[in-house]
This record gives sequence, structure tokens and C-alpha cells, in this order.
Amino acid sequence: MTLPPLATLRAFEAAARHLSFKHAAAELAVTPTAISHQIRLLEETLGVKLFDRKPRHVTLTDAGQEIFPVLRDGFSEFSRVIDRIKTRKSQRSLTISVLASFAAKWLLPRLPRFQLAHPDIHLHLHTSSEVVDLGRNVADAAIRYGAGPYPGLITQRLFAENFVPMASPALAIKTPDDLRQAPLLHLEWLYPDAMTPTWARWFRAAGIKDIDLVAGIAFSDDTHAIQAAIAGQGVVLASLEMTRHERQNGLLRPLLGPQIAGHVYHFLHTGRGPHQNEVLAFGTWLSGEIAKDAGCSALSLGVEP
Repeated sequence: MTLPPLATLRAFEAAARHLSFKHAAAELAVTPTAISHQIRLLEETLGVKLFDRKPRHVTLTDAGQEIFPVLRDGFSEFSRVIDRIKTRKSQRSLTISVLASFAAKWLLPRLPRFQLAHPDIHLHLHTSSEVVDLGRNVADAAIRYGAGPYPGLITQRLFAENFVPMASPALAIKTPDDLRQAPLLHLEWLYPDAMTPTWARWFRAAGIKDIDLVAGIAFSDDTHAIQAAIAGQGVVLASLEMTRHERQNGLLRPLLGPQIAGHVYHFLHTGRGPHQNEVLAFGTWLSGEIAKDAGCSALSLGVEP
């Protein structure tokens, strides 16, 4: 089916809405003569009369009344969709791939500050324990934990993790003997290696022997292990960085013995893609958050940051 020219439909819709060729012309920024010409062309194309023209005004014929609501609603919906597309196109977006535990314990509490600094960036967190191939446009950037290297990617070092035993103050663990009697909470790491913070590794570093390293509850998610420790269900070998909030609020207390080092968190991206400005803005914000945390840690120890 061949539709009439769009200009004739637009002129008719405006004239029918205003019941005035003059007002329709003002809205469409043309002359009343141009409106009259477009409507006559439409009437000729359809083979029907759409307006009754009177000396001081116009009225719609039956045919005009039939077609007007359809065109009015159609142009209104057309305008609404165009506005939505233009708004979506102008909105800045950023997708970050991140471990669910890192998102929950470190990133999410800080995100309101990013949104305050960059209210025009729509941030999407792609949480997964699987490594995302940044070259396939699943995400614009990633925060990963491990030894690296990350060939083909631009790497920004964030911070290293250090692990210590922690427990609820309610357990009152103060000595190695107290620790021997406490249930141990284990974490099942997806990709274990020599730097994995296991209880066996920590007890070797602490020089504590005669410990049952099998008994206790095992978790596949460290946030669940931390929650179990807060509930007094045992002792967790947890990251100092990931338990900052719990320690500051007295929910967990670091226990005796050494810290053991873990791997490093990195912010990674390809240096390409349509959202590089947003990626760089997020990387700069991450650096600021880490510097702020380092300053707070130094001040809490009574030294200059």
C-alpha cells in the first residue's frame, strides 16, 4: 500500500488539531498557503474532502474526523519514541565486570560517591566469578584478582590483599589455645595457587601445630563466610580490605598472629571501545577511593598518610 506524502499528513494533523490553517502554519514554521496546498494534495490523493472551508474557520468532514485521531496518536507515539532514542543515545554508559564478593564488600558501599561525581554515567555491574573476555564487548572494563599478567590489556594496580584470622568479639579468642578450640570457617577458592590464603598456610606462618584443618564449615562465597563469623559460628581467614566496615563497627576482631599476603586487585581495560572516557573516569575514581582508604588507615595508626 502506498501512503500519502508525510508532509501532507503532518500538515493535516496540525490543522485538524488547531482547526486553523494559520495556527498549523505557525507551528510548522510555514505559510498558511503552504498548509492549504498540502491539505489539497492530501485530499486529491485520498479522493475525499477533509475540511469544510468557511469564511472565518474550518471544520472537519466525516472523513477528516475518521483519519484525525489515527494521525494524532501516530505522530504523538512517533515523537515519544524518537525522544526516548535520542535520550538513550546521549546517555553515557559503562559496564564493569567484577567478582560478586568484591562488589558486595568493597565497591557497592562506595558507588554513591561515583554516582555523585558522575551523575551522567549509567553504570552496570556484570558480576561473575568467570573471567570475561573484554575483547568481545561483554564489558568495558574489569576488576580482577590474581597474579596476572594480563596480556593485551591496560592494567591499573589497585591494592594487594592481606589476610588475618577474624572472629566475633563474642568468641573471646585471645590465645593459640583458644584458637585451637574454635571452629574454622573455610573458603573454597575457584583457582587455588601458592598465594591462596588457606588455614594450612596461615598456621605454618604462625608456627601453630596440632590443628584439625579439615573440621568446620566450607563456603564457596567469602561474603557468606564473613557473615558466619559475625554470627559467632567460627573463625574466618579474611581480607583486611574486604572487612573494613565490619572491623570499624566492632562486628569482627582481628586475632593473634601474622598476616599472610594474597594477590592483587587490578582494573583492566582494552584501551579501545566507545566508552573510553567513562572507563578512564572510573579508573581515576578508583584511585581516589584507594588513596582515601590509605589515608584513613595511616591516620588510624597515628602516622602521616
